[in-house]
Amino acid sequence: MCNFYILFSPYLDKYYYGHTCDELSERLRKHNSKHKGFTGKTDDWKLVYFEEYSSKTEAQNRELQVKNWKNRKRVEDLIKK
Repeated sequence: MCNFYILFSPYLDKYYYGHTCDELSERLRKHNSKHKGFTGKTDDWKLVYFEEYSSKTEAQNRELQVKNWKNRKRVEDLIKK
């Protein structure tokens, strides 16, 4: 199984969208470690939403679909469901 997921950083007040075929807990740990890249700026990322898919391609396509929304309210409505 692969996942499309959304993280939220209260410090940055930002969402991050991603996909992975790894365990979500391990992926979150990597996001919260100090590294180069957008999520390496802070270590307060929380998993706020995820969807399971049977393939990496499906999860990646969903990530791209949500990223293209470019609308915070629409993303927050998805999270509330």
